[in-house]
Amino acid sequence: MDSLKKYLTQKLDITTEEWAVFSSLLTKKELSKSTILLSKNETEKHLSFIEKGAVRFYVPYEETDLTFAFIFENDFVCAYDSFLTQKPCLYNAETLTKTILWQLSYDNLQKLYLQLPKSNIFGRLLTEEIYLKKAQRELSLLTQTPEERYLDLFNLRPNLLKTIPLKYIATYIGITPQALSRIRKRIS
Repeated sequence: MDSLKKYLTQKLDITTEEWAVFSSLLTKKELSKSTILLSKNETEKHLSFIEKGAVRFYVPYEETDLTFAFIFENDFVCAYDSFLTQKPCLYNAETLTKTILWQLSYDNLQKLYLQLPKSNIFGRLLTEEIYLKKAQRELSLLTQTPEERYLDLFNLRPNLLKTIPLKYIATYIGITPQALSRIRKRIS
């Protein structure tokens, strides 16, 4: 939970008492690799902080899944559209490695908003961060080559990238696994 506290204190000036209230609403969840966190047509009930591990979001298809996001340690993971609307989502979330999460339920977040005024600032900052990541992802798909997208991902998390199957990376950058192999060979 120390990494979550560090994350929050970098964003907000919170007191010991405020941290005590916030942390009392969290639950720890330890998951093995390849665990489905959320399935298509389920409603997201938690905002989760990844203490350890990695998660991918993907749209499941019969032939191949289409991966559209990777979330790594020291970041929040959530099917945010489903979380906000409390309606079913159209995709899955799955752990890529052994993962430790600190979860805050939707209901507890609503209570936190009422109890602690600073939590509203936290909610706004988190929403802004999620928006910026989505905008950056969309722009990368429109303005970068697959090779540039691969290099960006590799530069972002070189160690974790080694644990992500190439087929997921390929769909994330919008190419086939064979095309990714050619890119990897060319830049080696």
